[in-house]
Amino acid sequence: MPLKQKPTGKLISFEGSEGCGKSTQIALLAAHLLKTGRDVITTREPGGTEIGEQIRNIIVHNSKGDEMCAETELLLFAASRAQLVREVIAPALLAGQYVLSDRYLDSSTVYQGIARNLAPDPVSHINRFAVGNVMPDITVVIDVPTEVSLQRLKQRVTDVPDRMERENVDFYNKVREGYLLLAKNMPERVILVDGTHSTTAVAQTIWEHVQLRIG
Repeated sequence: MPLKQKPTGKLISFEGSEGCGKSTQIALLAAHLLKTGRDVITTREPGGTEIGEQIRNIIVHNSKGDEMCAETELLLFAASRAQLVREVIAPALLAGQYVLSDRYLDSSTVYQGIARNLAPDPVSHINRFAVGNVMPDITVVIDVPTEVSLQRLKQRVTDVPDRMERENVDFYNKVREGYLLLAKNMPERVILVDGTHSTTAVAQTIWEHVQLRIG
């Protein structure tokens, strides 16, 4: 198992549909935590390591990406995640750092399990095999309606859209429903935040929730 002793750090994962504002909110939360004297690192999925970034390129930008089956996509995400946990996240937690991750295992539960219609048991087993006992202390789900997500993507994309950005409305509806279900089923871990408010308001809401949970 990646963690053989109780970590003194915390893992906070951020989840949500494409264009929900995760990257911006991670940076703002990191700034808040740094001001309180905590040691913070940020990372992302897929990626976060040299091996993971190469896997990310296959998943997101490979010229044959549209031919990728859901099972391959799931296993590639899991491979990147396994490397990230062992190379970056677990050592950081043991060193007492706060790790803010742009996506984690819940992304596979929602994107591959629900939106890609893969059976839940294999997805769950593969997820847990990849992360071992390194679970998020807090998961922030930033919720935005599908039409908002798609509109933000149109404004953001200046080059050829990647595989996820090319998905249709039905796919994004399933993703949103999946995250809402996750928040409903795991309130002890998941913070659900309305991402349609201003950047400042969303950041303040996240900070208030995080403060309550970490003390």
